[in-house]
Amino acid sequence: MVRILLILFFILSSSGFIRCSRDDVDDDHSFVTSLDPKSLSLKEEKLSHFRLYWHDIMSGSNATSISVVRPANVSATGFGIINVIDDPLTLGPKLSSKLVGRAQGFYTLSSQEELGLLMSMNFAFTEGKYNGSTITVLGRNPITHKVREMPVTGGSGLFRFARGYVQARTYSLNMKTGDAIVEYNCYVLHY
Repeated sequence: MVRILLILFFILSSSGFIRCSRDDVDDDHSFVTSLDPKSLSLKEEKLSHFRLYWHDIMSGSNATSISVVRPANVSATGFGIINVIDDPLTLGPKLSSKLVGRAQGFYTLSSQEELGLLMSMNFAFTEGKYNGSTITVLGRNPITHKVREMPVTGGSGLFRFARGYVQARTYSLNMKTGDAIVEYNCYVLHY
């Protein structure tokens, strides 16, 4: 792996993609331009609230959450496990509820002391006027807490320049299969 990284670095630096010389730095900072938000067709900022149900399905032949890293010595907290997700987002807690998007990304069990996740996912919307838009959630999720809060760090489409937070509440958890349904209340500032 290290050999591959060194070869990649050599190729990129010799092709001009990576520059290591201070001579390339322009001290007048002319690469920055102030813009009027109207030039990007940005309208007045608004606050939106929406509630979704996130279905993390680890069982069966159509699993939407797959473990891609599982340490040899799994601790009581699962420290080091990494799952990649493509989880349905629905309007109601039943999987048969209207599908409005997918939560795509990963989570890792990142605490040695408690059941705590690092969540990194995009809510990719597929319905209505938000079809094709996303919000990005990145943060700590201590799953044994009744309510967990994570930041919204950005977005695309109708959620450009998004910021805000989500609150997650476990609706149901099957301890045998690991399947979970989580209610997400999203509070997003966007244009």
